[in-house]
Amino acid sequence: MPEYVQLQVMHQLAVTGQQAADVAVLLGGHELQIHRIERDEAMIEQLIALERQFWDYVEKDTPPPADGSDSADQALRTLFPSDDGEALDCCQDAGLSQAFSDLQRVRQTLDNAKKEEAKLKHKLQQAMGTATLATFPTGSLSWKQSKPIHRLDTKTLQKDHPGLCADYLHAHPGTRRLVVR
Repeated sequence: MPEYVQLQVMHQLAVTGQQAADVAVLLGGHELQIHRIERDEAMIEQLIALERQFWDYVEKDTPPPADGSDSADQALRTLFPSDDGEALDCCQDAGLSQAFSDLQRVRQTLDNAKKEEAKLKHKLQQAMGTATLATFPTGSLSWKQSKPIHRLDTKTLQKDHPGLCADYLHAHPGTRRLVVR
């Protein structure tokens, strides 16, 4: 069960004073599962502390610090959609300079991990050859060809039928990208 559902149920238990709640989930339109969520005082205290912290941001009209979540990413893109601002010199801000150094370090670590992943993947693919399944003590791999994909050749379509394409082309605003140099 998704964590946010458990948090919502725990919040309801805190508000109502109930000791437990049963949550019914219908999977795939045919499989019914019922999950019992017991009251957890420690989690309720955490929720109350987080709600107080949130309300403090609301009262002070201060945005909360970004937390790396998808919702924070979406909020930042909504709050700052255009890039028509000036340059910002952060050299004297030790906290932001450290965050930038940490970002560079994490990106390098991820890059190294992706290279290592590719090496391991290729080693296994080479060993599999034409096999479509390989089993191991801790799991299995499948390596199969996907179904063919049909894509519209928009360049040729625009070249051969520019008037038709003009009726269906719609401009969408671009999004800001964070580029590390």
